[in-house]
Amino acid sequence: MKLIPKKSLGQNFLFDKNVLKIITDCALIKDKDILEVGPGTGNLTIEILKKHPNKLFLIEKDITLIKILKEKFSDKVNYINDDILRISEKDLTKNKLTVFGNLPYNISTEILIKWILSLDSKPWFEKLVLMFQKEVADRIISEYNTSSYGRLSIISNWKLDIKKIIDIKPNCFFPKPKVNSSLLIFTPKEDFFKFKNIHSLEKITRIFFNHRRKKIKKSFNQIFHNADEVAKKLQIDLNLRPQNLKKEDYYMITKEFEKLKH
Repeated sequence: MKLIPKKSLGQNFLFDKNVLKIITDCALIKDKDILEVGPGTGNLTIEILKKHPNKLFLIEKDITLIKILKEKFSDKVNYINDDILRISEKDLTKNKLTVFGNLPYNISTEILIKWILSLDSKPWFEKLVLMFQKEVADRIISEYNTSSYGRLSIISNWKLDIKKIIDIKPNCFFPKPKVNSSLLIFTPKEDFFKFKNIHSLEKITRIFFNHRRKKIKKSFNQIFHNADEVAKKLQIDLNLRPQNLKKEDYYMITKEFEKLKH
């Protein structure tokens, strides 16, 4: 059966053996419970199985690929034919998972945000080893005072420590994507800012970065009736622009926002 990758599902299959080895070397696999998201034709799955995981779960939305994977791996793995955005990963196993994913680029940030919001003081995963479009990865790891710094940088770094491993060229995939990719590792932070509402940080960063070229005084006035007072308390200069504030500044602003009576 000739497999035609589905553009609608963002399918680009990684086949480069050197890159596959680098990915599986990023985390301890032996005797661990592993979740692979978007296994495609099973190239990474083969490498994971070589390292003898305790359990391996494959989440694949495409039923055609599920059939191919079952032919290849039989009962060596657990198959889940569903959309990753609808799955409750915490319910898969009592053990902490290590997650590998060549995420569909059209929903990669949505998946990452879902996992960040689901994190609490008892993380359900040990590590995320994920591939993103390079431009998205650059936004995730960006520091303040840079052009790529924004909402994604602030939200991603809220609960996670992030490390970039390598950039990956299009010719490592079939079909070749039009962009470079990057491999990132995410590890849960032991301590992070706790908010009453998990969506508060999303709301605050949206308000600020909707006015990216404006001074932050505009956003402060939109959120706080006593903007000058709050800015003084947090030692923030209202003449700065959104990309000039550190991630921690946004976490502190969100804390102040949650003190307001809504």
